[in-house]
Amino acid sequence: MEAPEMINAGTIVLKRWEPAWAAEAAAAVQESLPELKPFLPWATDGYGLDESRAYIQMSVDNWAAGTEFNYAIFTAVGELAGSIGLMTRMGPGTLEIGYWMRTPYAGRGYMTAAVTVLTRVALTLPGVERVAIRYAEANKASAAVAAKAGFAEVARGPETPGATTILITAERRA
Repeated sequence: MEAPEMINAGTIVLKRWEPAWAAEAAAAVQESLPELKPFLPWATDGYGLDESRAYIQMSVDNWAAGTEFNYAIFTAVGELAGSIGLMTRMGPGTLEIGYWMRTPYAGRGYMTAAVTVLTRVALTLPGVERVAIRYAEANKASAAVAAKAGFAEVARGPETPGATTILITAERRA
């Protein structure tokens, strides 16, 4: 499976992550920590340039392996607004979308546009029958994006025994 390296969605452009964007990505995470920390375990006070470089290198490696396709989200004028990716970890026939938005760009419809276009692309890839989004029940922003992008809830519950966070899985099918 090979995802496109760039996807133009009008108000935003999704581009495969490049090492040159590591410093800007680290700054985006740092300024968005209050919104990211409750839901993303990697979003910590210590997230900096080294962590950003490691994420981008992992993205490059996983793209080559065909297991993840991670994109930077840019506005039409080239501002880094967030990140989105497709992951194969839910098994054959399914791609999972994960995403985060840089705080100053939240509430503008950028993530809904990104999820919508990436879902449309994902459902054209060979062997992909469904696209799923998993988010914490308390993450109202992710829930709103999934709903606006046409995803329907199909399951809820803790991901692992003893977990206290209720995860909701929403999907769209081909």
